Amino acid sequence: MQTITGTDIHEAARLLRKDEIVAIPTETVYGLAGNALHEKAVLKIYGAKNRPRFNPLIIHVADTAMIERYAYTDAVSSQLADAFMPGPFTLLLPKKDIVPDLVTAGSDKVAIRVPHHPLTSALLKALDFPLAAPSANPFGYVSPTSALHVLQGLEGKIPYILDGGPSQVGVESSIAEVLPGKIILHRAGGISAEMIGAVCGLPVEYGTIHENQPETPGQLKSHYATHLPLYKGDVPELLHTYQGKRIAVISFTTNYALQDGSVCFVLSPDGSLEKAARELFATMRKIDQMDIDLVLAEDFPDTGIGRAINDRLNRAQVLFK
Repeated sequence: MQTITGTDIHEAARLLRKDEIVAIPTETVYGLAGNALHEKAVLKIYGAKNRPRFNPLIIHVADTAMIERYAYTDAVSSQLADAFMPGPFTLLLPKKDIVPDLVTAGSDKVAIRVPHHPLTSALLKALDFPLAAPSANPFGYVSPTSALHVLQGLEGKIPYILDGGPSQVGVESSIAEVLPGKIILHRAGGISAEMIGAVCGLPVEYGTIHENQPETPGQLKSHYATHLPLYKGDVPELLHTYQGKRIAVISFTTNYALQDGSVCFVLSPDGSLEKAARELFATMRKIDQMDIDLVLAEDFPDTGIGRAINDRLNRAQVLFK
């Protein structure tokens, strides 16, 4: 199969109506999209990514009014949707029967969001069905934040990549669920726990990792991983431990002095966590192409989107522990 990269919304829509799958840009990362209501298309998503079918998908809709077609809402969920959608925010809601169990991996809940990207917003408005769309990369690898990243991972497996430029947030959406008296944040992302709590006035608790039967996308313990071993923690101590190795360091603001053959990637010299998040996945992919032995990463400030950065790095290193 030839994979074409372009900006033609009409071509993307034509393919999607034929139950083909298309890579689409969003503000978070690029997604691999198919008709969420047709199992044929959803199976193609799982197949192209080599994604296990026990790992549910997020569905994407054009606006918040469409959420009620596919899920049951409540007052607090609607309040959060109004505050954070379109944007890097996903709600986990009781699903309606129209959503196939294949999308939710058999769960009676569905993850749903409204992406904030002009091309994908226009595409969704041109369709009469929602799009199931996990990240557009082979399962378990670093998520793509550009059309080139998608091509590198899925060339020959999908017919079309809708090129919307680099992703502006750079990490996946936050996934939240409203329960009696509290909010569960199942995945940290572009919308922080503090922001969610400020809108609804409820306490926000962090969900747990599920290795075998996740309740939502993005809950697996091992994920977002480079091909190279990655270790996270105190960088000076780790540099001492692995002295003599060719090392790539991922840091927030510090430019570490390294030996020949090693390199430091400073994600945000000016201390912006938002910029660091935007650069994270692209940097991890760049490092994977280098002639080095391993990757070291700092602990980032555990606040706001910094918590999402730490989450992705923590899970990237698990495979090698």
